[in-house]
Amino acid sequence: MLTRNCLSLVLWVLFDGGLLKPLHPQPQQTLEGELRGNVVTAPERRTPAVRVKRGWVWNQFFVLEEYMGSEPQYVGKLHSDLDKGVGSVKYTLSGDGAGTVFTIDETTGDIHAIKSLDREEKPFYTLRAQAVDIDTRKPLEPESEFIIKVQDINDNEPKFLDGPYVASVPEMSPVGAYVLQVKATDADDPTYGNSARVVYSILQGQPYFSIDPKTGVIRTALPNMDREVKEQYQVLIQAKDMGGQLGGLAGTTTVNITLTDVNDNPPRFPKSIFHLKVPETSLIGSAIGRIRAVDPDSGKNAEIEYTIVPGDGGNLFDIGTDENTQEGIIKLKKPLDFETKKAYTFKVEASNVHLDHRFHSVGPFKDTATVKINVLDMDEPPIFSKPLYTMEVYEDTPVGTIIGAVTAQDLDVGSSVVRYFIDWKNDVDSYFTIDEMEGTIATNELLDRETTAQYNFSIIASKVSNPLLTSKVNVIINVLDVNEFPPEIAVPYESYVCENARPGQVIQIVGAADKDLSPAGQRFSFRLSPEVSTKPNFTVHDFRNNTAGIVARRSGYSRRQQELYFLPVVIEDSSYPIQSSTNTMTIRVCRCDSDGTILSCNVEAIFLPVGLSTGALIAILLCIVILLVIVVLYVALRRQKKKDTLMTSKEDIRDNVIHYDDEGGGEEDTQAFDIGALRNPKAIEDNKIRRDIKPDALCLPRSRPPAEDNTNIRDFINQRLRENDGDPSAPPYDSLATYAYEGNGSVAESLSSIDSLATEADQDYDYLSDWGPRFKVLADMFGEEESYNPDKVT
Repeated sequence: MLTRNCLSLVLWVLFDGGLLKPLHPQPQQTLEGELRGNVVTAPERRTPAVRVKRGWVWNQFFVLEEYMGSEPQYVGKLHSDLDKGVGSVKYTLSGDGAGTVFTIDETTGDIHAIKSLDREEKPFYTLRAQAVDIDTRKPLEPESEFIIKVQDINDNEPKFLDGPYVASVPEMSPVGAYVLQVKATDADDPTYGNSARVVYSILQGQPYFSIDPKTGVIRTALPNMDREVKEQYQVLIQAKDMGGQLGGLAGTTTVNITLTDVNDNPPRFPKSIFHLKVPETSLIGSAIGRIRAVDPDSGKNAEIEYTIVPGDGGNLFDIGTDENTQEGIIKLKKPLDFETKKAYTFKVEASNVHLDHRFHSVGPFKDTATVKINVLDMDEPPIFSKPLYTMEVYEDTPVGTIIGAVTAQDLDVGSSVVRYFIDWKNDVDSYFTIDEMEGTIATNELLDRETTAQYNFSIIASKVSNPLLTSKVNVIINVLDVNEFPPEIAVPYESYVCENARPGQVIQIVGAADKDLSPAGQRFSFRLSPEVSTKPNFTVHDFRNNTAGIVARRSGYSRRQQELYFLPVVIEDSSYPIQSSTNTMTIRVCRCDSDGTILSCNVEAIFLPVGLSTGALIAILLCIVILLVIVVLYVALRRQKKKDTLMTSKEDIRDNVIHYDDEGGGEEDTQAFDIGALRNPKAIEDNKIRRDIKPDALCLPRSRPPAEDNTNIRDFINQRLRENDGDPSAPPYDSLATYAYEGNGSVAESLSSIDSLATEADQDYDYLSDWGPRFKVLADMFGEEESYNPDKVT
């Protein structure tokens, strides 16, 4: 409308100024008459002398959408003031839809729409028009642009793009409670007419809900709608364009509304009394029954809490809630006994966990019911009088001694006799036996506390009427120690007393030790032995706390008079049988200062006056010990070396009289080694000329006709013997320096005299015994060989 008003204003100015001259078109159809204003003209020249340069005077053209006529729809007409109507002007059209949607008559300038248009697809078209000379093809006017708008018609119904809808509202809501807002969209032009103005209404769902016709907001229309009565509602909503007038198009959608639950209903028991039957053998903590209160609410509003009202028997039971079924589970808290009580009655209260303060005025949200429990009598096993039996027995108790008893009873109506037996599990259980009728326990073997101090086993009691019903109890037997060992003084056994000790002074506190396992409260007593009780130098004072003090009876102790005192102390224990022992303590007299610090005792008395400390004495003693060890090692090495030399020389005494371990340079070689060690120092002092000891008497060998071959050797040896005896510079008497004689008839025979004779029996070595003690070893060796010669007849 604003565009058309502006256009009218422009045309009035042009007409009033004389710029345009109205162009009366030829008679048209009704539709063309309505569009008579859609003409663009060029003004005529009023005065030939004044030439006015002008361009196109353009306007908007309108075309109806969805045109269904048989002829092309007339849009408008283009006209130039240079067109004299003689066919010299040609009109052209270009732009959106030129030639396909819109056509122009080149001679008259009439524009037609040749297709049906849809405003929702394209609301307007922009085109360009031009007038050219038909002969010269030159433009008569500059090209001008204009718009063809598609005029809307009501051809689209409103649509709910988000439907169908789902909404919820709490039950018991007041009237006008907000539920949901719906919205419909109309594709028609909202700026032209009422085609896009939508109005909402409810077709189904009254009188429960209402809707605002302009905004589409749905609200509750009835108060106190109860979910427990009806939970789901389906509402049909209509949206109609043209402001809801007759002939408008309409669209519908569905809204599913659910009433959500609120806690507006208390729990209620379906009956006032619940009866349960429970066996007396039911275990503690087991479920013995279920009760249920009904709450029509749902979810957390239906959660129920059960409690037992204090009363008769309520302390024996407990109740909880099953989260899945909201049932009350009754559990056993304490054991039941048919013989003690046969029935119990108590009350149970059911209440909501989550309360809604808006409904407190309705009443208390809880309910109460009575529960009656009847205890069923069952055949039960015997019951022991104690849960645990503890017994004591002394070790070495005679076999068969009764040390205790267990007791079990059948508490059922018409009680049965009970039998007892040991639950055998290992060999330890064989140390005891039990009387199956009386339940008395006796020893079956001798017990030793040092081997096993405690026994733990089980006793089983069964009913004679039903042996399968048994009960078990643990028995602990502690083996008590028999007082076998007497007490003794704990270390130290040695004490000291100062020379300046005063009468009554405690010089030592002693305790006692007992090898036996002393029970709690064991007491030891101390006293002086009777044999020294008359005029003792010391006495014993019992402190009565398992310790005693050694007390000096006099003063004036002196080490010179008596260094050691021996004090016999008698210690006695309090176990059964009583054991005692006499322990002798050694008391040493020491020199002390005025404060009682020891200055000297025994060996220390030698060193302490000089000013040597204990550390210095230890260092001196250690040095002495090291020196003694060195001397002993040196002597041992010398003896070992001498022994090794002697053993080497005795390997073959016939060939090696002296083993020098050196070859030497011959008979005249006196520098190969020092033989001064072989000389006798005593002989040198007695006779400076001779350096050896000559045998006292040289006994010739026994007269025995020697073999001819031995004569020269004997003479040679004797000659050399005499020469060496007379030579003061010769080697010792028991050493032969050389063997220069080779024997008869031999250029290079053996120098040994061992094989000089045909047989060993031909030799006579008895003369070696006459040479003195130096040759005693040789004489014994060769004499033994001769005496044991098997070929010689004695």
